[in-house]
Amino acid sequence: MPAPNAISSEKLARIIGTPRAPLLLDVRSEEDFATDPRLLPGSIRTDDRDLATLAVQLGGQTSIAVCQAGHRRSQGTAAILRAEGCASEYLDGGFEAWRLAGLPLIDPLRLPARDAQGRTTWVTRSRPKIDRIACPWLIRRFLDPRAVILFVAPAEVVGVAERYNAAPFDIEDVFWSHRGELCTFDVLLAEFGLNIPALDRLATIVRGADTARLDLAPEAAGLLAASLGLSRMFSDDLEQLEAGMLLYDAFYRWARDATDETHNWPTNKPKAD
Repeated sequence: MPAPNAISSEKLARIIGTPRAPLLLDVRSEEDFATDPRLLPGSIRTDDRDLATLAVQLGGQTSIAVCQAGHRRSQGTAAILRAEGCASEYLDGGFEAWRLAGLPLIDPLRLPARDAQGRTTWVTRSRPKIDRIACPWLIRRFLDPRAVILFVAPAEVVGVAERYNAAPFDIEDVFWSHRGELCTFDVLLAEFGLNIPALDRLATIVRGADTARLDLAPEAAGLLAASLGLSRMFSDDLEQLEAGMLLYDAFYRWARDATDETHNWPTNKPKAD
């Protein structure tokens, strides 16, 4: 019987990708990880032997521990973190339950190298509009919640990437960029295998807005208008990104939960007999 602080794969899948998603801690043994080195979206490999230090690093952030089958490693990790004052749960059934449910798993080798604080770094052109806000949103919500996003002059993107061990994106002649009719957001989804219907729906909207093909989705024109408005509101790219995160959170929740919902002006007029 699961402990009270267990969370099911189905419930966790609903939380991942949302602003309040907890930090996912992959505490599988090296042997188990070698058998299948993929990760749940947004999770990080974690050493469960120094959890007091980890609790300090979490700074009050909630977490979910994931081991191979949801037994001693994840339950022990969650229990120790709670004893240290950090809210923590464990994934019921562990990595195996998630995998058997057919839920998304990502290849960590496709991510850029992590820095001393365990963060990936990504760099793109300054003055973002659509793809350069959509991609950081996707990275932080599904790949690395602590990712560092850098905006620099277009001519310096590759040089900064090389100097600071970052992944350049949404610029010509780099791996993470447009391919044919696909925009960089599409490429990230495909390369990381994020086969999530709501993300596929959102990708069509992003592609339409980013490549002047507003006919691809009725919502593309709205995203374009909101994105251009944000670019006029903020002169600081990072401030614009923070505002854009909320915009894409809203589009994602619509794409996941509200596509069939409509809205009309209410009326108190009595219905005709």
